[in-house]
Amino acid sequence: MFWYEEEVKRLEKQQTPLVYQPKTAFYGSSTFTLWSSLYEDFEDFKPVNLGFGGSTLAACAWYFDRVFTLYPNINSVVIYAGDNDLSNNRHPEEIYLFLFQLFEKIQERYGAIDCTYVSIKPSPVRWYLNDQVKYTNMIIKNEIDARQNPCWHYINIYDSFLDYDNKPNPKYYEADGLHFNKSGHNILKALLLRHLTSRVSSDSSTTNT
Repeated sequence: MFWYEEEVKRLEKQQTPLVYQPKTAFYGSSTFTLWSSLYEDFEDFKPVNLGFGGSTLAACAWYFDRVFTLYPNINSVVIYAGDNDLSNNRHPEEIYLFLFQLFEKIQERYGAIDCTYVSIKPSPVRWYLNDQVKYTNMIIKNEIDARQNPCWHYINIYDSFLDYDNKPNPKYYEADGLHFNKSGHNILKALLLRHLTSRVSSDSSTTNT
């Protein structure tokens, strides 16, 4: 894990100059790290971007305590990672285990807060991994559903980035065929805002009953 040290040290020291105590943490790989408008897009949810480039779910679980030490008031964590694990030849079931290890770490630190896993996206440059991507997404979704933990959520973004041929639509990706461009992030923004807003509404109705 030593190759992530510089990025993690950056997060440990960043003390983002926010005018609020962050409530919603976006944690994972460059899908979040490179999202330049994330703070603006999710300002109503008091976000903090804790992504670090190239990260895997294994690294997210490993570094969780160090990365989150500055943020005691988090009440929701949104996670995107997994495709880098697959490109590093990890088996889908390893990725599944790392995710639930991360969920448990979040619960130990913060208690019963919302933890949302964003499905692995399809990408043109990694289309050779597509069967593994779909299998990883499936087993994670099935397990989240089976455990019936009201704090654990799964969002399917995979289908939203396919074209009529059921292949990744290049208009949503940078020239590298891996990272989202502005259009891709706009799609992801809409999906996440719908989910986060529904969670706030759900929590409010529960409190008022």
